[in-house]
Amino acid sequence: MRSASSGDTPRAPGRPPAVEITGLVKRYGSKTAVDGLDLRVEAGSVTAVLGPNGAGKTTTVEVCEGYRRPDAGTVRVLGLDPVADAAALRPRIGVMLQSGGVYAGARAEEMLRHTASLHAHPVDVDLLMDRLGLGSCGRTSYRRLSGGQQQRLALAMAVVGRPELVFLDEPTAGLDPQARHATWDLVRELRADGVSTVLTTHFMDEAEQLADDVAIIDGGRVIAQGSPEELCAGGAENTLRFTGRPGLDLATLLKALPADSAAAELTPGTYRVSGKVDPQLLATVASWCAQHGVMPNAIAVERHTLEDVFLELTGKELR
Repeated sequence: MRSASSGDTPRAPGRPPAVEITGLVKRYGSKTAVDGLDLRVEAGSVTAVLGPNGAGKTTTVEVCEGYRRPDAGTVRVLGLDPVADAAALRPRIGVMLQSGGVYAGARAEEMLRHTASLHAHPVDVDLLMDRLGLGSCGRTSYRRLSGGQQQRLALAMAVVGRPELVFLDEPTAGLDPQARHATWDLVRELRADGVSTVLTTHFMDEAEQLADDVAIIDGGRVIAQGSPEELCAGGAENTLRFTGRPGLDLATLLKALPADSAAAELTPGTYRVSGKVDPQLLATVASWCAQHGVMPNAIAVERHTLEDVFLELTGKELR
C-alpha cells in the first residue's frame, strides 16, 4: 500500500496525468469538506475513489469537473484549470451525475442525440442505445424511465462525445446484475481505447473488478492509494471467515490460536480470523466452535479484500 505522498505511483510512459491535485481545500462555511487533498490519476487508467459518506470524495470530483471552485490548492484536469479553462476542457471530458443533468420532459433518444450534436465526432447514437439496453425506451420521457434506465442514459450521455476523460458518479447504483455487467464492460472498453476514467462507487467488488488504482478518502484527505492488489496485500494474504450467532467471546478463541493470530467480529455474526491460515488453524477454529456450541452457518478461507482494507482504514461506523 502506498500513501498519496509516497511519489511511487506508476506513470503512463509519455503521457501526463489525466488529473493532478495538490493541497486541495474546499470549505462550506465553517465546515472543511476537503482538507489538503493530493491525488494523481494516470492517463488511460481507471481510478476508483472510495470513501464514507461525507469524506469529501464528491466535492473533490465536482471541483475536477469545474462545478465548484477550490479555496486553496491546485487542480489540473488534462493539464487545464477546470474553472479558468472550462471552455477548453468541457469538450474533452464526460460527466455522469447521480441525478440531474437531463430535462425531465425530454425523450431519452432526443436527449442523447442533442448531447451527441454538441461534439465533433460522437459515438453512433443508435449503437450506443442498443449497447446499453435503451433501444426500447428511446421515445420515453426521462421522468417516465425507471431508475436503472435513467442511470444508463446518464452513462450514455457521458461517453457519447468520445471524451478523453470521464467522471462516473456511482455508475451502477440501482442497476440489475445484467445492466451492471454491461456497464463494467463499457468501462473496460473505454480503458482499452485509452480513455481515463474516474469513478466513485460504494461497491467494493466494482472497484476490485475495474480499477487500476484505488484512492480511499476520509476526512477530506486521501489516506491510501494503490492498486487493489497493493492495498489488499497490506493485510493478511488470506483470512478465515465464519458466521454464527452475534457476540461470540473471541478472547477464548484467541487463546486457542497461534500467538500471531487475530480475530474480530466484522459485523454482527460475521467473524474473521487472520494469521497463518493453514489446515491446523482451520481445525482449531472448528474445534473451538464445537466446544462452545457454535454451529457456523458458513466457514471459508478468503483473501484479504478491499472491503477489509476500507473498513480498517475508515472504521465501521455509519456516517
